[in-house]
Amino acid sequence: MGSISWHGTENEREGFSPRRPAPLQGKRQPHLTVAQILRWADSHYARTNTWPIEDSGFVFENRNEKWGRISAALRLGLHGLEPGSSLARLLDRERGVRNQKALPPMTEAQIAVWAQAHFQRTRRWPGEKSGPIPETRDETWRNIEVAVRTGLRGLPGGDTLHRLLVRTFGAQSRQHASGVRTLQNLPRLSVREILGWADAHVARTGRWPKLDSGHVSHSSARKWSGVNGALASKRVRGLRAPCSLAGFLAKHRGVRNVIHPPRLSVRRILAWADTHNARTGQWPTAASGPIAQADGEKWSAIHGALKHGCRGLPGGSSLVRVLAKHRGVRNFVHPPRLTVRRILAWADEHYAQTGRWPRLDTGPLVGVPGEKWSMVNLALRIGLRGLPGGSSLAQLLARRRSVPIRPDHPRLSYAQILAWADAHFARTGRWPWAHGGAVADAPGETWGAIDVALCKGLRGLRGGNSVARLLAKRRRGG
Repeated sequence: MGSISWHGTENEREGFSPRRPAPLQGKRQPHLTVAQILRWADSHYARTNTWPIEDSGFVFENRNEKWGRISAALRLGLHGLEPGSSLARLLDRERGVRNQKALPPMTEAQIAVWAQAHFQRTRRWPGEKSGPIPETRDETWRNIEVAVRTGLRGLPGGDTLHRLLVRTFGAQSRQHASGVRTLQNLPRLSVREILGWADAHVARTGRWPKLDSGHVSHSSARKWSGVNGALASKRVRGLRAPCSLAGFLAKHRGVRNVIHPPRLSVRRILAWADTHNARTGQWPTAASGPIAQADGEKWSAIHGALKHGCRGLPGGSSLVRVLAKHRGVRNFVHPPRLTVRRILAWADEHYAQTGRWPRLDTGPLVGVPGEKWSMVNLALRIGLRGLPGGSSLAQLLARRRSVPIRPDHPRLSYAQILAWADAHFARTGRWPWAHGGAVADAPGETWGAIDVALCKGLRGLRGGNSVARLLAKRRRGG
């Protein structure tokens, strides 16, 4: 007998792939019997607590067999089996397993009989969650609901179990109809009654009830979702118009309605901002969190309403812009424009107060919140905030106020560098190097800055050199 060629990986050829069955030798199909299939099915149930189906994969006792192939063999009459069956039909016939693909038909009259038996047993009419039906084998009220809705198992479809029970029993007997809750026979509520339940709920839990808050109380079968439905369908005495539970509590108890929050105005936002500034010493931003004096409000929501035009605001603005316009708060995203005249006025005022002209590292401007001389210098240099660029603070003061420019880094000479190196060697016993830190004899100088100047030819030096090369050439110790 010839063997079937195998094109798997090296591990698979050597038999290291347990999930893949070994290739069958020849074309002869293995012989199967119903008794063997049932033994495999019983073993599968003992291992998994479920009966096998066509998608259950390999048979535990025989890795060359799959449940899908066994079902196909039962259906087509392969491997010595009789045709016209399937795995589901075999287990249904021999083991009493419910065949989901061949469920028995049902009628509305049969459902009514089961429902009446349920009512006589529990004094309640069944619903979708009522569980199994004792009078049947493996039937549940959930299956009945699906069949009634979708039109399975001989039913017309497009209906519900609730409507079927109302239609069947509601016209025959008031005793029966009273057991099925419909919009017509649900008890009416009152505004005072609902408010009493809500007050008791907030006193018990510290929160106002919502649609998903569960039961009204521990001893009540009524749920807040049902109260919301009663409010929406106007089954509440004293209610002028249908509303939701959130709208009802917003109207009668002032509870914030998250879906429909109250309208805003710039005046109210500014009042909240003034209180925030008085309490914290800072103006609020979009990241400032909840608003202390407004329950349920957040500064991020205020910013979003100003930006997108919600809750009665026109939109196209922001919290920063509102505070900049009405309270003079600096807008860091869009800082105010600058002019040479304003910069010179600030410089003159600084000189009058300190006796010195401002420099790049002078720090904040006195009397101008949020402004720094380094920011002014940057705007002058690269052309920001309405300035043309190409200048600096030092150049502006030199040109308009005759302030001499003092370079931040004075010129260097090789003799001076060597003198600092000799002093460093005398003090430490080692020659300095590029990462040697500050120069002890020259405040503000570092050996790293000197190395850069030697390399790039800055501060009066020729370039193409370094601290190590200079010392190796001049001191023979680098």
